[in-house]
Amino acid sequence: MKNLKLNWRMKSFSLLAGLLLIGLAPALAQSGKKTAKEEAAAYIQVTNQRAGKIVDNMKIADRAKKLRVRNYIAQQYRDLSAIHELRDRRVKAVKETAGSNKEAADKRVAEIEEHTNAQLAKLHETYIANLQAQLTEEQVDQVKDGMTYGVVPITYKGYQEMLPNLTEEQKAQIWAWLVEAREHAMDAGTSDKKHAWFGKYKGRINNYLSAAGYDLNKASKDWAERVKAEQAAKAE
Repeated sequence: MKNLKLNWRMKSFSLLAGLLLIGLAPALAQSGKKTAKEEAAAYIQVTNQRAGKIVDNMKIADRAKKLRVRNYIAQQYRDLSAIHELRDRRVKAVKETAGSNKEAADKRVAEIEEHTNAQLAKLHETYIANLQAQLTEEQVDQVKDGMTYGVVPITYKGYQEMLPNLTEEQKAQIWAWLVEAREHAMDAGTSDKKHAWFGKYKGRINNYLSAAGYDLNKASKDWAERVKAEQAAKAE
């Protein structure tokens, strides 16, 4: 009988505790939600860490200079985010209030995009000037590559391995277009948009090489076979 009473009490306690926890869940979730100030502080920490990873890969012996450069990069991430977020909010507002007047909405969105691009261009110019005041040109390029996942050197190397007979003129043109793509990609708001810029310029490069007589489909397959053979040889 004692066991039955004990089991009943335990079940009652479990049920009550469960109900209390259910009631507390929204309050707990709400209390765990960050304030705007806390979110801003967390984002500053994230951008500082992201910038720090770039700077850590550079040979900057002066600790004060290293910190300045890290701060420039981190602030650039934050400034870019602010510009893109404002653009997105303004575009969203236009589309939500457009109604049936699509032509007027499209015109307004185009104006917003033009204004945003002007802001980005000005920010880009100031940012590069700040970096150049602290770093060598080679180091500035390291920062640019760090902000764009190293796509320029990786892609340039890939083209040379895929097409070992490229002329110096063709190599120079490929490099120039990849570098131009990087300047745009640096200012993009997301990883996908950064890669989209490189995709656009790689399309231009591929058209250029095709016009020069290269069969890129065949070259790509041949390259894959060479890589496969090299890996097999290393495994032996």
